[in-house]
Amino acid sequence: MSQETNFIAGEWVVASKATANINPSDTNDVLGEFAQGSSADVGEAVAAARAAFPRWSRSTPQERHDVLKRTGDEILARKDELGRLLSREEGKTLPEGVGEVTRAAQIFHFFAGECLRQAGDKLASVRPGVEVEVTREPIGVVGLITPWNFPIAIPAWKIAPALAYGNCVVIKPAELVPGSARALVDIIARAGVPAGVLNLVMGKGSVVGQAMLEHPGIDAISFTGSVPTGRAIAAACVAAQPMKKVQLEMGGKNPLVVLDDADLTVAVDCAVNGAFFSTGQRCTASSRIIVTEGIHNRFVDAVAERMKALVVDDALKAGTHIGPVVDAKQLEQDLSYIDIGKAEGARLVLGGERLNRATPGFYMAPALFTETTADMRLNREEIFGPVASVLRVKDYDAALAAANDTAFGLSAGICTTSLKYSSHFKRNAEAGMVMVNLPTAGVDYHVPFGGRKGSSYGSREQGRYAVEFYTTVKTSYTLP
Repeated sequence: MSQETNFIAGEWVVASKATANINPSDTNDVLGEFAQGSSADVGEAVAAARAAFPRWSRSTPQERHDVLKRTGDEILARKDELGRLLSREEGKTLPEGVGEVTRAAQIFHFFAGECLRQAGDKLASVRPGVEVEVTREPIGVVGLITPWNFPIAIPAWKIAPALAYGNCVVIKPAELVPGSARALVDIIARAGVPAGVLNLVMGKGSVVGQAMLEHPGIDAISFTGSVPTGRAIAAACVAAQPMKKVQLEMGGKNPLVVLDDADLTVAVDCAVNGAFFSTGQRCTASSRIIVTEGIHNRFVDAVAERMKALVVDDALKAGTHIGPVVDAKQLEQDLSYIDIGKAEGARLVLGGERLNRATPGFYMAPALFTETTADMRLNREEIFGPVASVLRVKDYDAALAAANDTAFGLSAGICTTSLKYSSHFKRNAEAGMVMVNLPTAGVDYHVPFGGRKGSSYGSREQGRYAVEFYTTVKTSYTLP
């Protein structure tokens, strides 16, 4: 069995400990032993990044463009191979895995272009004869902590802008899915990034992540993951000496509103895709489906019929619609919410049970609850699995109020044929992203990603807005 290593100062470095990377579709299938880094490894990675920063931060836009462009090209050329690796270690279906890899390539290509589009401002001063320039400079060494549900896309959308704007990087991928991140780092290294600019330290968040938070040589932290961990990271960054810039993406409890005038086929497609695809393991998943009275019964019946046709099986098997949950712990959490929903008085229409397949894995039938109320835990807490609840409301005003009745604010959707209601919802939904007649999950790579309230903190990710986090602004005055 191969032992996969950390990448520090341009070299692959063997760690003293390693852990197995297990296929959630077949727990007998082990992808390899992956390094468990230490705080000392983090220290070496930070030292390498700081040593590389002076040169990389002053490299030409063309040099950075070329590295990112070559990276995107190789990812795209190997999308089938890398997609299979991703699906094998995370559990999303093979078409979803290949799609995510393709997205990673597109992200690198976009930020390759951004290298050449960096600009500043030259302004007239209020003082005669004085010139003012406003420019952006890289922030320094950035620590990236990524989650398990998008093992290559989220590392891509953090690494690509960090490098494009001249920063050096230490990345810690989620312990459950190190293979995709390791493959990505290998591609970037061979694309010509100088030694020390990009460093990979795999391992536990309590060890590697904590060391990154505590190291004074890291200037900023970008994190995607759970709310409790995100809040702890924010507190640590503020308390650090010196303080660290911080960016957090922490999840959602996303509403999909279905009005009486909605196209039923469109509404069902949006609900099933948003709630259950990728096994519901998306922070943008439609976990709360808010339906007005006139269409409620027809909608629930149609969703249930569609769910009966969904195939839950091995992620690599042709014809599978939904793969396994990522691991035993997540499966246990998902199943516990089935019991919670029943105990709260919600009606389980379909699904919610553990499934057995030809290979041992963490399979679960997607679950749909109805007759729920806004105060139920089903509608308040992020489950992060294939569990959706339907909340019946009187009209649009009640639907909007229910949609905004959450501590989260990442994504919100509405299904309607009314321009009046869709326009009003886009303006008044308390979310960072709003979808009309589209699933709440699924975003473009060239526009900003992020939310409000408890979902996000700090600058937006992706698109041109990524420059806000990965650079600092300098204002220069000159008297010629």
